[in-house]
Amino acid sequence: MYIEEQDFAAKKIDWNVWKRLYRYALQHKTLFFTVIVSLVAVALIDIAYPLFTKYAIDQFIVPKSIDGLGKFALLYLLIILMQSSGVITFITFAGKLEMAIAYTIRQDTFLRLQELSFSFYDRTAVGYVMARMMSDISRLSDMIAWSLVDVLWSFLYALGCVITMFVLSWKLALISLAVLPLLGYISVRLQKKMLKHQRESRKLNSRITGAFNEGIMGAVTTKTLVREEANANEFNELTGKMKQATIKSALVSASFFPIIMSLGAVGTGLALTLGGQGVLNPETAFIGALTAGTLVAFISYCTQIFDPIQQLANILAEMLGSQASAERVVSLMDTQPDIKDSDEIIQKYGDIMHPHTENWEPITGNITFDHVTFQYKNGERVLDDFSLDVKAGQTIALVGETGAGKSTIVNLLCRFYEPTEGEIRIDGTDYRKRSQLWLQSSLGYVLQTPHLFSGTIKDNIRFGKPDATDEEVMEAARLVHAEPFILQQEQGYDTEIGESGARLSTGQKQLLSFARVVLKNPRIFVLDEATSSIDTETEQLIQNAITHILNNRTSFIVAHRLSTIRTADRILVIRNGKIQESGTHEELLKQRGYYYDLYTQQFCEDRTVESLGSAKQETATE
Repeated sequence: MYIEEQDFAAKKIDWNVWKRLYRYALQHKTLFFTVIVSLVAVALIDIAYPLFTKYAIDQFIVPKSIDGLGKFALLYLLIILMQSSGVITFITFAGKLEMAIAYTIRQDTFLRLQELSFSFYDRTAVGYVMARMMSDISRLSDMIAWSLVDVLWSFLYALGCVITMFVLSWKLALISLAVLPLLGYISVRLQKKMLKHQRESRKLNSRITGAFNEGIMGAVTTKTLVREEANANEFNELTGKMKQATIKSALVSASFFPIIMSLGAVGTGLALTLGGQGVLNPETAFIGALTAGTLVAFISYCTQIFDPIQQLANILAEMLGSQASAERVVSLMDTQPDIKDSDEIIQKYGDIMHPHTENWEPITGNITFDHVTFQYKNGERVLDDFSLDVKAGQTIALVGETGAGKSTIVNLLCRFYEPTEGEIRIDGTDYRKRSQLWLQSSLGYVLQTPHLFSGTIKDNIRFGKPDATDEEVMEAARLVHAEPFILQQEQGYDTEIGESGARLSTGQKQLLSFARVVLKNPRIFVLDEATSSIDTETEQLIQNAITHILNNRTSFIVAHRLSTIRTADRILVIRNGKIQESGTHEELLKQRGYYYDLYTQQFCEDRTVESLGSAKQETATE
């Protein structure tokens, strides 16, 4: 199952998930505690305002006295200035805290992506990962930072209001706050509906992100196959479904606030009615005598206490809306690599962030596949009791039909996957007893479809060896015959190649890919159909380079064009996960088996193409 299709089963807010995410705020202690202290000060001042009003009414307005009014006004102004400073402080530092949280979560998540095995990327859509890394984490960092502000302020303010109301009149407080349990019951009832719609919305958002990515990456294919209208219709269907899910969630969320306002009006009305009796008829009033200032302050608390409750309801709605994002981000962070070194191996050899290179034994290049069986998690068996012994410095070529197991063999060699049964030994030791970094640092892997990064030509060649000098970079380019086309570029080695090398041809990308691996100077080379998608001229350049580069290195070449492997020390014909034929180019031709048939077929096709090309050239000359 693709990860983006998983359905998280929670029917309410998972506080364990949020508790874990809120720990990211504690990693930035200075920002966090500055926000907390400033917010507590602001909340205490907010709570005190109605008491200032009570004091003014009872001391100045009712008795019609101005004695001490000037000092009171000055104190009131000072309190307002203090509150303004507190608000500026917590808004500034809460914004910084939001950015710091987003940075830390993205850093941890990206590190986890670096640790995950190839199998994760085989079953996971790019859109899923992009949605988690960008929109979901941005949403969560905003939620974590500002919900801390809102929750703390709301809690302190509500608690302060309740305590003060009970101090002013406990009877009136009990009556006016009696609506709160009903409010809690309603919020719980609405919680499940909101979460359902929000989860569906986030799921559709992942699919839309994936559709965006595929639309951009496959723009040329879309246009050549005239699929614009069909793609637009499919995309409109996705966005339409997301629109409906978002609207449903918004409607449920919006129902919170009218309910709070209505219940608040009921509580305020009761307080005004019964409190008014306490002011006008204190002898007969149920709640006892009240001063005019006390009633005004109490009514103020009644109207204001529902502000933090409404704010808490808003936070609850936002947390429900972000629950799916939180679940998915935490799920991604908790995803474990299928291939993981033991604690003992990590302690000796290190990990990707802290490699202990001083403990890495040099690799000679002797490789043994000992009765290796491999099957994918879906149950498909690709290799069955496969054995192979390769001496250091040998070049092994793998040929066979699509799906025969050629790429699986080299993927197992690189430890992108591990054998289901049997073992693979490097220099006589099971490679699972060594670090993945130890092995892969000595591997050079050239793919059929090279991937380049945004930046310059020099940056991309240097990618596998960041500390390489400019001269080393240029020497690697010369070895693979890439320098002539590089020097033809406007800025030479400093030419920007665009996203994924968009400004270069496929052949030029492949030459840079070869140069990148050569600069790394690996002991083991793996070429996985590295010349199958390039032109003949570039193939000849690479072929000339391979003969020199692979000298005295253990090499595996997965080949479709048999002309590129004639000099291999051994050619293996792979069928159904087993070795059907084995030998040199000449030995296999003499056997007149599968390899002979395949080579003869390709040779005839190449001669036909050459003849057609010569005929066209002669016709053009005439």
